[in-house]
Amino acid sequence: MSRLPGWLAGMGASLTRIGEHLEERRTEAAKDDVPDVVVPDVVVPVAVPSAAGSVPPPPSYAPAIAARPDPVAAIPWGIRVAAEAGWRLLVLAGTLWVLIRVISAVQLVVLAFVAALLVTALLQPTVARLKRLGLPRGLATAVTAIAGFVVMGLVGWFVVWQVMDNLDDLSDRVRDGIEELKRWLLDSPFHVTEQQINDIAKNLSDTIGTNTEEITSAGLQGVTVMVEILTGMLLAMFSTLFLLYDGKRIWQWVLKLVPAQAREGVAGAGPRAWRTLTAYVRGTVLVALIDAIFIGLGIYFLDVPMAVPLAVFIFLFAFIPLVGAVVSGALAVVVALVTQGVFTALMVLIVVLAVQQIEGHVLQPFILGRAVRVHPLAVVLAVAAGGLTAGIGGAVVAVPLVAVTNTVVGYLRAYSKEQALRAAQPPHDGTAIEAAPTPVPVTPGAQEA
Repeated sequence: MSRLPGWLAGMGASLTRIGEHLEERRTEAAKDDVPDVVVPDVVVPVAVPSAAGSVPPPPSYAPAIAARPDPVAAIPWGIRVAAEAGWRLLVLAGTLWVLIRVISAVQLVVLAFVAALLVTALLQPTVARLKRLGLPRGLATAVTAIAGFVVMGLVGWFVVWQVMDNLDDLSDRVRDGIEELKRWLLDSPFHVTEQQINDIAKNLSDTIGTNTEEITSAGLQGVTVMVEILTGMLLAMFSTLFLLYDGKRIWQWVLKLVPAQAREGVAGAGPRAWRTLTAYVRGTVLVALIDAIFIGLGIYFLDVPMAVPLAVFIFLFAFIPLVGAVVSGALAVVVALVTQGVFTALMVLIVVLAVQQIEGHVLQPFILGRAVRVHPLAVVLAVAAGGLTAGIGGAVVAVPLVAVTNTVVGYLRAYSKEQALRAAQPPHDGTAIEAAPTPVPVTPGAQEA
């Protein structure tokens, strides 16, 4: 019994030494498990999180993984520029498509208003002259509008009267011309027989007889078209009257719809666009009048029937660039062919080509000058696009629209450059007047004051 306390004390000391040894081993093992993050020339020890539930660090033998770059930085610069331009072009194309759909839905109103603008550009100088002579604005507008509409109505009535008056004579001459053409085909080296000619005539007659319903529906559709034309003419007349009388205030109201930052540039582009439109209308009327007079005189001296109506048609078709001259000239040649024969038709063709060459190379550059200078390719594409979009009316307004757009874009480009130069180079030792912004130009309506 005396030895038991000593034995217990020895066992306690042994257990204490074993605990101390285990604690030392645990401390050494913890030091060995701490990894090092290798940075160039720097070794940073990573502390082991002591919070419960934290993610343990990777072992020392795990490979280093580079950080992923920003996706925007990974895309090449050219692709980013193309993408930025692409979605903007898509927005512009969508806006243009919606605008075209809206214009197509109200096509009659748009064409009537554009026709009113063209007529106003033609008549507005007369209103300005009458006002300078002392007439009130309302009276000058009324006199000019009534005189212009009366002249246009008389021209239309004269054409219809001449056609109806010469219709019987023209029918007789057409029949004679067809008989002469038939005899010429029989005697020609093409070996055409009378049976073949009769078969062609019979096929034409059968085609007309079998398509009676289509012809009738076309006639009914023609009645609808006539109603639309009359409606458009009334809209154009009223629009012309108000544009002549109150064009200045209408333009000022339009300027209020423009954002304030762009208002000054648009106010400067408006008068220049109006001058371009006026120059185009005056020049086109003068060129068309010269074409009609000289070609009409040539047709008259060649004894072609309906010379005066044909001259009026040539005048009207001259408002359709390129296409109108070809159609009106072909109509005159066909009438001469079926009424007077091949020789007269060739002479009419020579007269038409000669006058049109003088018009294209002398009259248009001299009369229109630099005010309405549009590339021929732009004219062809504009006429084609206008004709496909809105028929004859679209072909008529396509070229003045392109001319006005060209003027506006050119002015706005020059205006933006001027504003950029002013912002980049502030005036030094200048007066207040030199440093002041460009004054807002007068509006188109102010020209009639």
